[in-house]
Amino acid sequence: MAKKQNPQPKENKKVSDLQTNTQNGDGQFLSTNQGLLINDNQNSLKAGERGATLLEDFILREKITHFDHERIPERIVHARGSGAHGVFELYEPIGKYTKAKFLNDTSRKTPVFVRFSTVAGNRGSTDLARDVRGFAVKFYTEEGNYDLVGNNIPVFFIQDAMKFPDLVHAVKPEPHHEMPQAASAHDTFWDFISLMPESMHMIMWTMSDRAIPRSYRMMEGFGVNTFRFLNEKGESHFVKFHWKPKLGTHAVAWEEAQQISGKDPDFHRRDLWEAIETGHFPEWDLGIQVIPEADEHKFDFDLLDPTKLIPEEIVPVQRIGKMTLNRNPDNFFAETEQIAFHPGHLVPGIDFTNDPLLQGRLFSYTDTQLSRLGSPNFHEIPINRPIVPVMNNQRDGHMRQTINSEKTSYHPNSISGGCPFQAKISEGGFSSYQERIDAKKIRDRSESFSDHFSQATLFYNSQTEPEQNHIINAFTFELGKVERHYIRERMVGILSRVDKNLEASVAANLGIQVTEPERPLNHGVPADADQNKYEPTRKKQSIADSKALSMLKNINGSIESRCIAVLTDNGVDEGSLNAMLKALEIAGAQAKIIAQKPGTIKGSNGKEIAVDHSLVTVASVLFDAIYVPNGDIKTKNYLEQDLIENFINEAFKHCKPIAADGLGAEILKKIKAGHLIDLTNSSTGSKMGIEINTSPEAFVKAIGKHRFWEREKTKKVKE
Repeated sequence: MAKKQNPQPKENKKVSDLQTNTQNGDGQFLSTNQGLLINDNQNSLKAGERGATLLEDFILREKITHFDHERIPERIVHARGSGAHGVFELYEPIGKYTKAKFLNDTSRKTPVFVRFSTVAGNRGSTDLARDVRGFAVKFYTEEGNYDLVGNNIPVFFIQDAMKFPDLVHAVKPEPHHEMPQAASAHDTFWDFISLMPESMHMIMWTMSDRAIPRSYRMMEGFGVNTFRFLNEKGESHFVKFHWKPKLGTHAVAWEEAQQISGKDPDFHRRDLWEAIETGHFPEWDLGIQVIPEADEHKFDFDLLDPTKLIPEEIVPVQRIGKMTLNRNPDNFFAETEQIAFHPGHLVPGIDFTNDPLLQGRLFSYTDTQLSRLGSPNFHEIPINRPIVPVMNNQRDGHMRQTINSEKTSYHPNSISGGCPFQAKISEGGFSSYQERIDAKKIRDRSESFSDHFSQATLFYNSQTEPEQNHIINAFTFELGKVERHYIRERMVGILSRVDKNLEASVAANLGIQVTEPERPLNHGVPADADQNKYEPTRKKQSIADSKALSMLKNINGSIESRCIAVLTDNGVDEGSLNAMLKALEIAGAQAKIIAQKPGTIKGSNGKEIAVDHSLVTVASVLFDAIYVPNGDIKTKNYLEQDLIENFINEAFKHCKPIAADGLGAEILKKIKAGHLIDLTNSSTGSKMGIEINTSPEAFVKAIGKHRFWEREKTKKVKE
């Protein structure tokens, strides 16, 4: 008979109970990864002061080895990103559509982590590339993690995931010389696009100002694909997801984006980080477009076609909750870089549809995480862990973090009493939608996917005149970079199927003779297929234009967290300065004092005023508006510097609001920025975003309009 063991003493704790994470730097000593304290972190172990480094220096080897391996493969797409923590709060339960608990409990604040990104560039590219922006949200819900992985554009380039590698290969730098970086303005991209007319709707979006947002905080987000809601009764609804920014949607000018890339390629990253650090927490409403399953085929497009959107005039967006980002990551690599999103991370009440792009994404994301994070245990990395217990029989693998003490790792079992058990649907177990399927296996595409131009035209028709001009200019720039003339001509020919004026304008800018598009148009189908079936068609749209598709038709007037440059100098009138600073603060904007030199300046009453930036370190492209306050007339050469003139003229050229008071207004007139809008000889007035000797409130109102694009018609700033 085995001898009975003595009970374990209370002080004999498990190793896991004794382990601590003291990586906070508060009075801690340096140590190796095994906990050995280090007394010299400056010098390697040598054979004498000037001798060879010894192989036995295990502290050096550990440090260098970790350094050599601390980079992981970057994402193939969405490599450059920025993230933040926050919470999601529900406005009202939507149990009639879905049984997902986080969408039915208004008392709960669901933690989230959001990652924004560019798509085509590598990790070292610029934030301001003309590109789609990723908008991925991980909800840490009481039923497990739910990932809503989308973009800032509601549609996509392709209809079937089979074409995704081709798309990415085409837009990436050309393989023979690895150029250009983070840009679509090159031959391989436009060669592919001009042969794939299903991309036309997405191309209209990427050539619009949506592809150069002012801030991550000022862009919409979309789930892109059509998903499915399931309620407690098992009833199904189709759903499209939207994120609506509380600050409105805003863009930068294309030339401005190019300059920002040189001045501050981290512009969007910095903007998000600083906004959160200063308490200007970004907010978005979560909106849904819900379609009963019985209405699936009532539209003039296919709900499962990812190159199509549902106009908000046809199915309004219901705003059901609010997301607030309120905390920056503690460590970029551990959180923003290691977070792993997957559209297959679902909770009960949300399911897939047969959207062929979505179906392919379900495979791609898991495969990518295995490669990038090096292990099937990527879900155990802290940023990826759900807030609910994880109980299953999956074991081992590289970098396993969980220490399992169970005696079994299989199901069913009797040794562990059958645990962990399968959950019934009534107990929260996930169950896929029981969709009836009666079809043959086939490689083909539904004819309902064949209309490639109607919504591209709808998007273009929905833009204001300045927005349409920006699209024309974007096509001109991008196709102007294409070296092979036949690709340019083919692409311009296809534009005729979107809008004749668009085609004619781009053709004129490129010196191309307007011609009929090549036949067949659609080269993305098998050569032996019925080309007539795949010939892109145009269906009559139920609406001619959609206000929701234009940014300029949806300006909300808020200037919260906008950054205003205040150009100052010694002798600045403190009354003029402080009145404007107070008005901007009340409106929630951030004013930055800019002078010729860093440090401080002296106001007209002798007060020392702290300078935020010197003129040589910043440029107008980094700010939303400019104010030039009054100064003491006795102050010699007040604001008379070449850098000031360039700063103001550049802001005028980029259509930004400008205000000037007193002597500041005289400076504005002297450099002739005001001459073009007939305010040179006026002592006070407002026109096209220029405020001369008006109230601070008038300037705040002008900033709320964001830009005054009508200035672009002046063609130049100075005479």
